[in-house]
Amino acid sequence: MGRKHAKQKEKAGKKKSSEGRAHDFQGKLEITRSGMGFVVVEGEESDILIRPTDFNTAMHGDTVQVRLKEERGGKRKQGVITRVVDRKQSEFIGHLEMNKGFAFFVNENDKRTPDIYVPERSFNGAKEGDRVVVKVKGWDMEGGRRPIGEVVSILDAENINDIAMKEILLEAGFPIEFPEEVMEEAARIPDAIPEEEIKNRRDFRGILTVTIDPVDAKDFDDALSIKVLKNGNLEIGVHIADVSHYVAPDTELDEFAYKKATSVYLPDRVNPMLPEHISNVLCSLRPKEDKLTFSAVFEMTPKGAVKNYWLGRTVIHSNHRFTYEEVQEIIEKETGIYSDEILLLNNIARRLRKKRFDAGAINFSSTEVRFKLDEKGKPIGIVVKESKESHQLIEEFMLLANRYVAQHMSKIEVNKKPLPFPYRVHDLPTEEKLQPFIAFARKFGHKFDTSTPEKVAESFNQMLRDVEGKPEKHV
Repeated sequence: MGRKHAKQKEKAGKKKSSEGRAHDFQGKLEITRSGMGFVVVEGEESDILIRPTDFNTAMHGDTVQVRLKEERGGKRKQGVITRVVDRKQSEFIGHLEMNKGFAFFVNENDKRTPDIYVPERSFNGAKEGDRVVVKVKGWDMEGGRRPIGEVVSILDAENINDIAMKEILLEAGFPIEFPEEVMEEAARIPDAIPEEEIKNRRDFRGILTVTIDPVDAKDFDDALSIKVLKNGNLEIGVHIADVSHYVAPDTELDEFAYKKATSVYLPDRVNPMLPEHISNVLCSLRPKEDKLTFSAVFEMTPKGAVKNYWLGRTVIHSNHRFTYEEVQEIIEKETGIYSDEILLLNNIARRLRKKRFDAGAINFSSTEVRFKLDEKGKPIGIVVKESKESHQLIEEFMLLANRYVAQHMSKIEVNKKPLPFPYRVHDLPTEEKLQPFIAFARKFGHKFDTSTPEKVAESFNQMLRDVEGKPEKHV
């Protein structure tokens, strides 16, 4: 998502005065259950003690700026918070204790949260003892020690699983509802795609396109297209939902998504980064609907060699929504809807996978644990899912697209300088971290060659082949 934010965030750590004496620090406030606070500053040997009278509206988990107090006879450093740089959490779950004309919100699970004053006009239908979500809207004028809030939702006290999930989200700093201004902005986005927009994009609506996702997925954010060319090669498109068409820079949607940064996946729900109408409708590549995408399109030989590639904005029309289980059945039985195309894609994916491992990639296949839930969200069982060829099919084409986008961007220069671009890479394991694992693996008869990174990868892959089907595979 493109941004043009000019906001400059202060660097973590210490700042120096004009005289050169370090006196201002930035770090995270941690409040103990006794009420005393400590600011943890990266690079400092000891934390800074903050007394409750010096919090100045800061709460547990906030990133704050601290000014040191004058040191007294060798005692530990003490400070006063001068500014809250970033508020970790502004919504809390607890209950109301009513008084005449006002109430106090009490967070019974975390005593580090101060009681929040709620005026009667902000009860919003809540009664004595109700479990509620309260949002801090401001602070009193008497030194800023007492937060003032309003009830934003009343919880079903009997649905303990729902409350538990919401507490997890709030304690991690994720709001459970979108602000009104964000929802209003999302509601104004038209569902129809303007013809002028389609004319400015490469049109893939006439090419067979499918999505492959978990059975319970609601947002289909990637798709694959395939077409056999006259020269016998294949044109394979990797399409990603174009969120930037709907979320413009510096809008309320953009600002909120930037702050939230991610969707959160819990056992019984998804807490989306964007309102559901965007994530599950407008930007979900649902079957039989025209959708806007960014695409990496490859001309490949039947053996998986890339002859040409193209990157750009596209419009697609998904022909079918597959689950991983459906695609796996097609791969194993070699029959089913669009089986020829699925088998072609899987054949290419197998070749790409082999090429990666031959080049030194490590085959870290993993199992996924998912919970079976009843209608109230209570866990009633566990399902273990292994990575099969249907998962690897998608994985290989996503990796292929990522590599070519990275290579393409690395060649772009602005004013004869490389374009700044984030690259996600895995660093080489250090000898210090490798040795304990090598000693552990040796107990099962596995040997490691650490002479070169390639030999390390080769040793890992050999070990993974050797443990296939054995009890230690899942250790």
